[in-house]
Amino acid sequence: MSEDKNDFVVRDRRIFSEENQDAEESTDNAEMPSENGKEAEDAHAQEDTDEEPCLPKINFATFIFSLHSSVILHLGLLEDPGTGKKTKNLTAAKQTIDIMGMLEEKTRGNLTQEEEGMLKNILYDLRMLYVKEKE
Repeated sequence: MSEDKNDFVVRDRRIFSEENQDAEESTDNAEMPSENGKEAEDAHAQEDTDEEPCLPKINFATFIFSLHSSVILHLGLLEDPGTGKKTKNLTAAKQTIDIMGMLEEKTRGNLTQEEEGMLKNILYDLRMLYVKEKE
């Protein structure tokens, strides 16, 4: 039984000059999948794993949470994803907390009530954690 059903359609939107078109067609033919489509499925599955992970939308809240995670990491409360070990760098933690404090000052009056409250609460928590870790 022959399967003529295609799961997806590939449209080549590249622009070629006439002299380069023959060279491109020969390389395209070399990459054509077999009749059963198994090679195409394998290639498609591999492409899915090579894609970057879906990241959250970048806004003020995600930026602050990113800085928060950085401080938590520098305080030695989280394992470093690269090494798998907990290490303390109180200088880097303090610097990031100070940066967040500067952001609080510079953005005063320009944030929504929720953003302002979130930043204030996160800064308070991080400052208390810093003092606790410094002892």
